[in-house]
Amino acid sequence: VRPLTARPLKFTVTSPYMLAKTLLDTHYHDIRALADALAGVLAAQVAEIDGPVLQIDEAHLTGHPEDGAWAHEPINRVLRAVPAGQERALHLCFGNYGGQSIQRGFWRDLIPFLNALEVDHLVLETARRPEEELDDLRGLRPGIALGTGVIDIKDNEVEPEDLVARRIEQAVRALGPERIRWVHPDCGFW
Repeated sequence: VRPLTARPLKFTVTSPYMLAKTLLDTHYHDIRALADALAGVLAAQVAEIDGPVLQIDEAHLTGHPEDGAWAHEPINRVLRAVPAGQERALHLCFGNYGGQSIQRGFWRDLIPFLNALEVDHLVLETARRPEEELDDLRGLRPGIALGTGVIDIKDNEVEPEDLVARRIEQAVRALGPERIRWVHPDCGFW
C-alpha cells in the first residue's frame, strides 16, 4: 500500500474477536475457535502490508469485558504478524449505530485485557465517555502510548474549538503528556 500515497499511512483491519462475535458460525460452533481461525487469515494478510502503522479496530469487546480473558490471544496473533519496524495499534470504541453507543461498559473493566495486548499504542473513544473514566486508564502498563478521542462522531454537531481543546487538556491532566501521543475522532474508521 505504500506506493498509494506520499503521506504517512495507517492500515486498519477489523478485529478477529469482533468478526467472530458478529458472523454466523455454522462451522466451528465455538467462538474461540472461530476467532482463532479468523486471526490466522488476518495475520497472513497483515504480514504483507507495507505501512508505518497497522491498526486493529475492535468495537464489540467493550460490551463484553468478560471475554477479555481470552480475546487478547487472537488479537495478539494478528499483531505478531505485523512486520518489524511497523507500529501495532488497537482501536477500541463502544460501537456506533445511527449515532448511538451500542456497547455498554467501562474502561476500568478492560484494563487487564488492554495490558495483555502486544501493542505500541491504543486509540480509544474518550470524547463521548465520562471524563472521570480517563483516570481509570492510569492502570495501563507503561510503554503503551495513547490516542484519545476528542471528536464525538456520534453527534452531528461540529464541536467548537474550545471544547476540543478542553478534551485534550483533560486527557493530558489525567494521564500525563508523555502518555498522550495522538488526538483523533472517537471512531477508528473515521
